[in-house]
Amino acid sequence: MFTESWLSVGPTLDECIKCNICTSYCPVAAVTDLFPGPKYAGPQAQRFRENGQPHSPDHSVDYCSGCRVCNEVCPSGVKIAELNARARAQIAADQGIPLRNRVLGRNELLGKVGSIAPSLANFSLHNPVSRVVAEKVMGIAREAPLPRWSTDGTFVDWWNSREDQRLQSDKKVVYFHGCATMYYEPFIGRAAVAVFEHNGYEVIVPPQNCCGLPMLSNGEFKAAEKLYDNNLRKLGPYAGDGFDIVGTSTSCTLTLKEEAPELLDRHGEDALALKMAVWDIFEWLRELHEAGELRTDFERIDMVLPYHAPCQYRAHRVGKPAMEILSLIPGIDLRESEARCCGIAGTYGYKVEKYQISMEVGEELFSFVREQGDEVEITACDSETCRWQLEHGTDLPSRHPIEILAAAYGLYDLESRTLIAR
Repeated sequence: MFTESWLSVGPTLDECIKCNICTSYCPVAAVTDLFPGPKYAGPQAQRFRENGQPHSPDHSVDYCSGCRVCNEVCPSGVKIAELNARARAQIAADQGIPLRNRVLGRNELLGKVGSIAPSLANFSLHNPVSRVVAEKVMGIAREAPLPRWSTDGTFVDWWNSREDQRLQSDKKVVYFHGCATMYYEPFIGRAAVAVFEHNGYEVIVPPQNCCGLPMLSNGEFKAAEKLYDNNLRKLGPYAGDGFDIVGTSTSCTLTLKEEAPELLDRHGEDALALKMAVWDIFEWLRELHEAGELRTDFERIDMVLPYHAPCQYRAHRVGKPAMEILSLIPGIDLRESEARCCGIAGTYGYKVEKYQISMEVGEELFSFVREQGDEVEITACDSETCRWQLEHGTDLPSRHPIEILAAAYGLYDLESRTLIAR
């Protein structure tokens, strides 16, 4: 049996009272019998994995998407999603990790390789023949909403190109861009930098790694451990010096704050300092607003804007600060989704056996968007994979809320996703 300390389940296992509230809210169990629900796959099955007992033969835990809805609704505070993540890691340790899961877990490596020749990489990945081959050989669903590499350079390429144009200020913030912004959506980082600087903050972009979430989700705890330790080494000095470390990927910030240190058993002073230093960008902007320091010189934007707070965002347990800040913009008719999950769950919906499940889970969100009427032109969501899933399921463009805010400041064009020269 694999006995690394980070596979221990902590004190919440026996706090499960078998009420089944988690199962009644679970979006995956609602659409497929392949997943019997969080209670069964989590606390109940975990008792068969404890104290040297033979492992539970039930591998249905692999159908848990990790959306954390179960954690949100559990009246006893059982960390069911973490139990399931550790169970997947145990299976991976015992049986090995399929090549597909290893590939999907290496987002940073894929981003780097594809960015060498992004047009060629996009053609290779997105033409119908290669998608069929990828499905047959690798088990990656041909219809899944895979991202496209930026053909306009990476975020750091842009960042380095404007060294002489950066704002210098006594107020400073550290920006954690994450892999998606780095390689696929550099315009998100540009919008974030524009908003930071508009509010008088000098931006620091230190070297950084993938947060490790794709590896954690696919059971590769050992590999994720290396990424987390690298980030701790690179970002730790800024945390120790009292800088706020702010990210635009709500999944990355949650991983640095909570998922990685908890699942990997990192509870030392350095890990705690990093945890306390990391903010999701709208969580940080709300603090700025509450202190009376957020600029509100917004231009009017007349639009109906369906907004979905993704699972990883809700898991921060900070409310919905993006909605609070966007509601300050005149003209926006902000309409909140109550959908439990978009279905994609990071790389979950990319897998051929889970693609249809992800679409059925996402239908609750897709239907909500359709119900808002034909006047809707874009949607908004804080998570990159959720935005790609939203676009896939609704055929409408989806934007990060920071893009909306940058546009309201007159700094950013929402259609072309480019900064406006001022």
